[in-house]
Amino acid sequence: MIKATSVAVAALSVAGLSGAWATDGYFQNGVGARHKAFAGAGTANVTDSTGISINPAGLVHADDEWNIAVSWFRPDRGYVGAGGPGFTPNGDIPGNETENYLIPNIAYTRKGAGNGTWAFSVSGNGGMSSDYAAVANPACVSPPLPASNGIFCGGEAGVNLTQVLFSVGYAQDQGNWSWGVAPIVALQTFEAKGLAAFGGVSADPANLTNNGTDTSWGYGVRAGVEVEASENVRFGASWQSKLYMSEFDKYAGLFADQGDFDIAQTINVGVAADMTENFTFMFDYRWINYEGINSVGNSSAIPLPFGSSDGPGFGWKDVNVYKIGGEYKADDWTWRFGYSNGTNPIKSGDVTLNVLAPGVVTNHYTAGFEKALASGNSFEFAIVYVPEETSNGIEVTPSGPNPGHTISPYLSELEITAGYKFKMGN
Repeated sequence: MIKATSVAVAALSVAGLSGAWATDGYFQNGVGARHKAFAGAGTANVTDSTGISINPAGLVHADDEWNIAVSWFRPDRGYVGAGGPGFTPNGDIPGNETENYLIPNIAYTRKGAGNGTWAFSVSGNGGMSSDYAAVANPACVSPPLPASNGIFCGGEAGVNLTQVLFSVGYAQDQGNWSWGVAPIVALQTFEAKGLAAFGGVSADPANLTNNGTDTSWGYGVRAGVEVEASENVRFGASWQSKLYMSEFDKYAGLFADQGDFDIAQTINVGVAADMTENFTFMFDYRWINYEGINSVGNSSAIPLPFGSSDGPGFGWKDVNVYKIGGEYKADDWTWRFGYSNGTNPIKSGDVTLNVLAPGVVTNHYTAGFEKALASGNSFEFAIVYVPEETSNGIEVTPSGPNPGHTISPYLSELEITAGYKFKMGN
């Protein structure tokens, strides 16, 4: 118990200090080195403790083990402004003042009585981060605008959202099928800066921007099933409920419903087929219900003040993601690859606000390996490459649309994950 608590506190410390981007919208594409190497596939092919984050039913296949990993994450994000004069400056404006992030993951499994398996995990669920310098902006006249520079005439601008999930799970083997459930406690932190120019369209301008880091706690559940259709084919499905979070009081004038920012529900379904004794192929589908969260899914053009009941949001659509993965085992080495393609959640009418959260990427190319060691433990590695994607639309200012000025948020990413799997008893 002391060991588990110490590990959890260490992971929370790292996650709390490391703002994170993620890539299925603002969720992680996968959790842990194994599933990252599959681009997040594997709902029907869980074999280790990290499976609690995708389908707890598959935990019945995991050994007694600790799985500890950390990801180095480097996004390249910003926007391009073009056309006539606008509220935001023209040119390629990078939002990379903070360039590097660390994202931890810790998972643990232990066999219980009968055919049960217990699990515990601490993982980064996702987040969004942008960090713009106080760039020159000819549109800024101070006063009446808050500052004479910055993308929104408020000096340095950006947001930093981090989501961390703590989960305890249980899975039961029923023969040719299994079920699993994992209650979740969630922690979010958020900070925004440089948005004071929007004070005139906020229901609570004192709690709009530049209020430091705020914290939100909440809860939900993840549940799943896995069915062995034949000796070599398995089907899996899992559901994560909406995570009901406390409000961000310091940003009640930014997020709809007085600072409400719940975490969207998700559904995963997948199939895994053992094509040969050594090679397994996976296909998954993932749905993320961003439209079910007002502060995320409501249009930024809703004619109500920011922070009001059912007020403006970031205008994100639900995301549909298709994933494939493969795993080839050869003696002490296991080789992995993956690819995923998802929909862009940002609509053209909402690009202005989303220079703060340009989650526009759709394609992920992944690979990795696991090397078994003489001790019985193993080392894991994964790399994720996300080519640049962009979106495009006209600028919408606090005074209304500006058709002569276009904004194109962009994002690309590189992520490298290293992990160590420690088998209990070795």
